Amino acid sequence: MALAMWWMILVSGGVVVVAAAIGLVLGLRSRARTDAGERARVARAERLRALPSFRSALRRRVLGLTGILALGAVAVIAAGVVAARPQTAQTIQPVNTSRDIMLCLDVSGSMSEVDVEVLTVFEELLDGFKGERIGLTIFNSSPVQIFPLTDDYEFVKGHLQSIRESFDYLDAVPEHWVGTLNGDGASLIGDGLAACSMAFDHPDDERSRSVILATDNEINGASIVTLDEAAAYAKANGVRVFTLNPVEGKDEAVSAELEKAATATGGRAYGLRDTTTVEDIVTQVQEQEAAELKGQAQVVWSDSPNLWIVVLMIVALGFVLVAWRVRL
Repeated sequence: MALAMWWMILVSGGVVVVAAAIGLVLGLRSRARTDAGERARVARAERLRALPSFRSALRRRVLGLTGILALGAVAVIAAGVVAARPQTAQTIQPVNTSRDIMLCLDVSGSMSEVDVEVLTVFEELLDGFKGERIGLTIFNSSPVQIFPLTDDYEFVKGHLQSIRESFDYLDAVPEHWVGTLNGDGASLIGDGLAACSMAFDHPDDERSRSVILATDNEINGASIVTLDEAAAYAKANGVRVFTLNPVEGKDEAVSAELEKAATATGGRAYGLRDTTTVEDIVTQVQEQEAAELKGQAQVVWSDSPNLWIVVLMIVALGFVLVAWRVRL
């Protein structure tokens, strides 16, 4: 048994010692007065004390007073233990049974006019999820992870709003440019999708993993991997890709490439401005079976004073009964 405030035991012990000392001093003073002649003036008192009934009554009273003192001391100690907050330790290993979703945003120049809309859609998607872990990676000529997978939705919303505000270009270097211009070219979709697919943790665990990729697929330059190669990598690692296409209906070739990449992984392609896009993506993601992910074991301490409270109540009740019986 661990005590959160162990010093309360010392306090209760001190109370018992002080009470015993006071009782001893008062008893010695009473005996001194008796020895000095302050006795009850009763004739033939020695004969009365010799009676068996008197001796029996005296023993009962001595036992009763001893019991009262003992019960009082135990009650004080028990109260001290309760005040010291006895605690028990429990090892808990949290289990997360949610799904993992990586938001993947193309922040190239051709996407500047629609990225604010995309981020709005991302926030609407967030409202539809409950417990899923969300991450965000942005890319242009190079990918940057804004935040890893987390189920802290307030944290996620804060970063989405921060990225969205950076498109107002109030800063010399907007937040969505930092780290995304380290390569040659622009809008390297294959590299971006590959980086998003690699951002999932616990690769050996069977998890529901999804990438929501927002891009217009206007590649400028040579990427390390092509869109098809990135889609094949995602499929090999159990990642389903859902694409958001801001030019749906305007460029059939772009739409066809994004749909091909999405369907190859078991996902689907959506138009950015389709009225059912958000609901459909949420439904598609939540249709995937959630798998358990064990977190780091934690030792949790909790107060457990119940036993000592019961002891205190029983002792207190015994103290009252014995005191009543002795007629104190």
